[in-house]
Amino acid sequence: MIARTDLRGRRLDAATLRQVLPRAGFDVEAAVDVVRPICEQVRHGGAQALRDLGERFDGVRPTQLRVPAPALQAALDELDPAVRAALEESIERARRVHRDQRRVDVVTQVVPGGRVTERWVPVGRVGLYAPGGLAVLASSVVMNAVPAQEAGVPSIALASPPQRDNPERFAGLPHPTVLAACALLGIDEVYAVGGAQAVAMFAYGAKETGPDGGPDGEVLCEPVDLVTGPGNIYVVAAKRLLKGVIGIDSEAGPTEIAVLADDTADPAHVAADLISQAEHDPLAASVLVTPDAALADAVEAELEQQVAATKHTERVREALGGSQSGIVLVDDVQAGLAVCDAYAAEHLEIQTRDAADVAARVRNAGAVFVGAFAPVSLGDYCAGSNHVLPTGGCARHSSGLSVQSFLRGIHVVEYDRAALAEVADHVVALANAEDLPGHGDAVRVRLRDA
Repeated sequence: MIARTDLRGRRLDAATLRQVLPRAGFDVEAAVDVVRPICEQVRHGGAQALRDLGERFDGVRPTQLRVPAPALQAALDELDPAVRAALEESIERARRVHRDQRRVDVVTQVVPGGRVTERWVPVGRVGLYAPGGLAVLASSVVMNAVPAQEAGVPSIALASPPQRDNPERFAGLPHPTVLAACALLGIDEVYAVGGAQAVAMFAYGAKETGPDGGPDGEVLCEPVDLVTGPGNIYVVAAKRLLKGVIGIDSEAGPTEIAVLADDTADPAHVAADLISQAEHDPLAASVLVTPDAALADAVEAELEQQVAATKHTERVREALGGSQSGIVLVDDVQAGLAVCDAYAAEHLEIQTRDAADVAARVRNAGAVFVGAFAPVSLGDYCAGSNHVLPTGGCARHSSGLSVQSFLRGIHVVEYDRAALAEVADHVVALANAEDLPGHGDAVRVRLRDA
């Protein structure tokens, strides 16, 4: 069911590891060509284009692109009490963690009369995306909205695909659980728009059809400054295409889990965790890194039993059997750490002796889950951490979503005449060295009567 790569006795340099480790194929650039005309259709066609594209891609023509307030309240009122309690707990724990991420302004007195202040200012308006395909991720509403709210973003909108298989009162709207999560979070600007067209709507804004038939009527959605949230390859491609028009959080690909485990790990735990991510998507990556061949054998045996019993058997089997998944045998835990750092997993579990010490040596991962009782699924919902994380090796240089994602640092420079005069010769020298004499003149003109 799952392939093996044996790296025992081999030199584990970074270049080799990047070539031999399992990785999902995810051709965003090819998808950009697909979404380009979709984004242009939204740019020029506004709300009418959004309805047409909803009918084309989601199989339902939304009659109300903006979800009415009564529908949000109805979704919350009809939500299963156990799910509501779980969402409330998820929100509360996420708030605890993200509230501690808030930044404070810092004032540095460089010299007497000269200081620089770094001010932290939230983005003015953000568009959040909640997927609604193979899995309806109401938890992603929490993970995107909470850090934005804790950062102090004043305007938050959310888009999620319209559903055609809901009860009649929710037909053509996003999934009721997504709507209920929005209601719990106080997000009242919600759109029944999915895919690349949602990103384009956020980037360009959208108007209703005007009297002359053009998209010059009432404003449906104002443009945003930043778009965050996971989605399929077409959502990712739209983010890449429109980056610069909008800011984006990341180009997130299929979900990934890597488990670094030794002979102390429970093979049933490891197998269950590999399955938990494989059920997301046939392209999901599940990787076990271990120095223990006996554990690898035991995990394979567990996978045979557990995959047969899980709900999404075919999807899981396809993901585990794909080139993006595998068992990697290494000489020891230290070699396993080198493999995991080269792989830079979205989610990395450490199930070894002295797991906390091993975890402290990890350099590259979106999030690290330590020990037998911190599975990735805990982080997906109720650990308090954020589950919007870098994929495809991007954890080598990028972080997951946080309050910082919604803030901008602005330097405020204040110098009086004496402080400027003190450093003027240095500014002029550097300006001349770069053949930019006007830079020096901008200082001299202020001091010429001194």
